[in-house]
Amino acid sequence: MIFDAQAQPDEQDYDRALRPTSFSGFIGQERTCENLRVAIQATRQRQEPLDHLLFAGPPGLGKTTLAHLIASSMDSALVATSGPALSSPKDLMGTLTRLERSDILFVDEIHRLPRAVEEYLYSAMEDSAIDVVLEQGPAGRSVRVSLAPFTLVGATTREGLLSGAFRSRFGLIERLDPYPAQEIRRILELAADRLEVKIAAEPATLLADRSRGVPRVALRLLRRVRDLAQVQGKAEIDLPAVEEGLRRLRIDELGLEEMDRRILRALIERQEPTGLKTLAAMVDEAEDTLEQVFEPHLLRCALILRTPRGRLATDRARQHLGLEARGEQASAELPFD
Repeated sequence: MIFDAQAQPDEQDYDRALRPTSFSGFIGQERTCENLRVAIQATRQRQEPLDHLLFAGPPGLGKTTLAHLIASSMDSALVATSGPALSSPKDLMGTLTRLERSDILFVDEIHRLPRAVEEYLYSAMEDSAIDVVLEQGPAGRSVRVSLAPFTLVGATTREGLLSGAFRSRFGLIERLDPYPAQEIRRILELAADRLEVKIAAEPATLLADRSRGVPRVALRLLRRVRDLAQVQGKAEIDLPAVEEGLRRLRIDELGLEEMDRRILRALIERQEPTGLKTLAAMVDEAEDTLEQVFEPHLLRCALILRTPRGRLATDRARQHLGLEARGEQASAELPFD
């Protein structure tokens, strides 16, 4: 799925190779980067660990990259894990006790931490200590283990799923937004340079316009059109190669892929507000994927509306699919049909 902005296993080496090594090389999210620079500089002057930090926003916007830049700027080690990997407090105990002063513990998808693990972190974040249970039952004993002061950096795509008690323990909360096309274009040009492939301004702009404002998606598209240009024997990625690559991937001028259009057609055919569960059954896709991957872009493009009764397709969606208002089919063929 080209627009699923979650990192795929085969993209990890690719992402690391293109990851900036300093805040000066990080493009976009200027307000967040400036806030981080100030916090890091002040913390280093006081010789203290950085406050616990939460990054919130859609996947693929650079939360992991920013965590690595923070660790580099603090001259600290970064230990990375994820919410699903920490199923119980014992999974976290060994990691916490090995951390040294000012080290960074990065937890991706932190909203998926079990409540027991989340509560286990409270004392670690506030008091730099954890309680280790030695014996269970009425006569159970526990011992408090001191920890080196560390910084917890959490990343979440679902901030609303974090409890208020947990969220309040983060000293800094930064929300990342989709990137404007001009910043995506700069990211693509830098990435192409590191990949030792040439791309002109016009094809880079076209890729940026179709990437939904997500750098990871843009870099994924760059890989696909680079492969096509190479197979075609071209010395650089030109506009025809990008246009053909997007056509092969069935990505239209609004950055919609086939599943987006299936969602719109399903809503148009239904002609009434549709709940998420019903819509997921109609298009044969998981509810979480619809809500996190496809729906945000459709909402930003004003192609669907969310009402108290469910989702509705707008007249703009009908026009984009070549249909008249209120669902009457026009003579033009639907895109990519």
